[in-house]
Parts: sequence; C-alpha cells; structure tokens
Amino acid sequence: MGILKTENLVKIYGQEPNIVKALDNISIEINQGEFIAIVGTSGSGKSTLLNMLGGLDNPTSGETIISNKRISKLNDEELTIFRRRNIGFIFQNYNLVPILNVYENIVLPIELDGGKIDTDYVNKIIDILGLSKKLSSMPNNLSGGQQQRVAIARALATKPAIILADEPTGNLDSKTSMDVIGLLKVTSKQFNQTMVMITHNEEIAQLADRIIRIEDGKVVVRGDK
Repeated sequence: MGILKTENLVKIYGQEPNIVKALDNISIEINQGEFIAIVGTSGSGKSTLLNMLGGLDNPTSGETIISNKRISKLNDEELTIFRRRNIGFIFQNYNLVPILNVYENIVLPIELDGGKIDTDYVNKIIDILGLSKKLSSMPNNLSGGQQQRVAIARALATKPAIILADEPTGNLDSKTSMDVIGLLKVTSKQFNQTMVMITHNEEIAQLADRIIRIEDGKVVVRGDK
C-alpha cells in the first residue's frame, strides 16, 4: 500500500534566464514498510526531493501525498504537527539542541507532542547506538559520529511511520555505518516503518529494498536493484 508519493513534483530556483530546475516532474510511489535508497550525483536533486517528501520545502508545482493526505493543503501549524507525529528526520548536520544533553535531545520530539516516553524502547535504541554512557553529555562534547548517533536515536524515538534520512552514516566509520543501517532496517521492519534514505554509498544503497536514481532532477531508475 502506498504511504508516500509525489505527483509531477517540480521545484524551480531563480528567475529567467538563470533558472535551475532542481526537480523535473517527479512522480514516485513508496509502499508502507519499504526501505528506499535515493542515489545520484551531487546536485542531482536528491536532497531537494527529500525535503519535499518531508514537507520541509514547498514545490513550485505538483503534490506530495502522505497517508492519502495532500500536505500542501495543511497550514504551517498543521504541517508542523503532522511532521512531528508521522516523520522522523535524520540530517547530515545533526540539528541537535546545544543547551540540551543527549537524553533530552533524544526525547525532545516526544515531549513537544505531549506524548508518553516508551522508556524500554528508547533505552534499547540508546544501547544499540552505544550512547548509554553519554546521556548526560552536551552536544559540543561529542564527536561528529556520536552526534549523528544521537540524531538517529531522536528520529527513532517517536516510532514514526516514515523515516527520512539524508546521508545518515556520512560521519561514521564503515563498521558503525553498517551497524546503524542494520538497526534502521530492524526497527523499520519491527514497526512497519517506511524508510527513505539518501546515500552516496553504493554498498549501503544495495541494502535497501529498492533504489531510486535521480539525475538532473529526473528519476532515471525506480525499480529493484
């Protein structure tokens, strides 16, 4: 069943004669529980597409539809709440809150939504990601790899239906990268989550159920590996 799809998505930056078409009529459909890797060269439109899928940016034309809801119809407050309850984001630049410690950063989205923290589940994530001894540490006292693990734990903590990840292992060594992708795969299957991941790493992309390749703002491959 399709949980996430786009219809003729177009994103244009700039004005004539210097326009850049970052996305060029992209229509894709992603099923519930799928693990999708989006790959392409630098500047191909991967990150722009991910931002559109998560409602972080508005398309020039076209639609993003999540769980049969056209997110362009939501106002800013509705969209913020919808994202918080349905989507977990993992960014390259971590986006941790500098005045909160590791544990507070991890549970922040749950507390913002007034939800109850599933302590056993959160502790399991913390343990697998090797953060148990860092819970009281502040972000500026962590390495880049440790900050990325906190960002991943935060995205998983809310048990979102959809996880959108922009190079989630970009700052991790190869062994930790494989461990993290393994964790993401296990949790996505356990909770029937859908995961969409941007990666330059072909080895990691091959672990996905399906690969979508983008070049010059267009989908060139959308099938199986």
